[in-house]
Amino acid sequence: MPQIIEWRNPGPDDIVWQYPEENITWGAQLIVHENEVAVFFRDGKALDTFGPGRHTLTTLNLPIITGIVSRLAGFPSTPFKANVIFVSMRQFPGKWGARAQTTDLAPLLINGTFWVRVTYPQVFVNEVVGMRSLYTTPQVNDFLRGFINERIIDALSKYNLETVFTKLDETSIEVKNNILDAFKRIGLDLIDLRFEGVDTTPEYRERLFWIRASGSPQEVMRMQTVKETAKELAKSPGAALGTGLVIIPPLFGQTQGTAAPQMALVICPSCKAHVPANSKFCPNCGVTLAAPAPPQPPPTKTCSKCGQNVSAAASYCPNCGQKLE
Repeated sequence: MPQIIEWRNPGPDDIVWQYPEENITWGAQLIVHENEVAVFFRDGKALDTFGPGRHTLTTLNLPIITGIVSRLAGFPSTPFKANVIFVSMRQFPGKWGARAQTTDLAPLLINGTFWVRVTYPQVFVNEVVGMRSLYTTPQVNDFLRGFINERIIDALSKYNLETVFTKLDETSIEVKNNILDAFKRIGLDLIDLRFEGVDTTPEYRERLFWIRASGSPQEVMRMQTVKETAKELAKSPGAALGTGLVIIPPLFGQTQGTAAPQMALVICPSCKAHVPANSKFCPNCGVTLAAPAPPQPPPTKTCSKCGQNVSAAASYCPNCGQKLE
């Protein structure tokens, strides 16, 4: 009875399978099903390859193995030692997810899906299966996930936070092209790569809001100053207005080379977001905001000579020059 070498009942998600017996006899029957390739692997190298069909193993259709066996053990030698690696040529989906960082040091939480298939089974067996001893589908899937994550992290590290969020389609295409080239070098074809979730920390989401609202990354620096000032104001007596709102001084003043208008901010009592002082509702959580107390007029005093009302801090009347008490 000839030896039968066959991948029986592979699962729909199985990418690779190793025939458990290393001793192969001449005349053995190699059965390769549709969408499969069988690769003979020995001494760390992928050697003879067989496509779909029923093959009787002879010295004619195993020329590379025959040469190696003849040099090492004389000819003929049966059985001879070799690993038979079956590789599925179907298209496979997978999940990826990673933590990355942008050029402005913003942390990113990203995840998505990918579709891949083996296009060069000899290269794949050499670079992935044999080199890393990954002989099972779960091992290969873990490698592919890590391979994609590593390159996505590297690619996104070249963009800032605003670009990642506002131009995600363009960014993902460029990332996919970079990964596509890397996949080709290990015998794979990346059919598709999709971003399904992109997020950052609450602090950087707030920064992104101000960048998009003001159109200027420089506003973020002033927003940080406002944030720290608001914390100090909130600690002082009399800081609370209405339902817990804290007025923030207009620190978004004009800077050198810019004409940014001044902007007064308040802290939402519900979600603690910083919002424009004239907002009736919080743009972050939707809670109704109490109107700030109207500004009180500065104290004055009356000039005894001309009756002019002047600032309480004035020493002389600006109208007649009379020295004031």
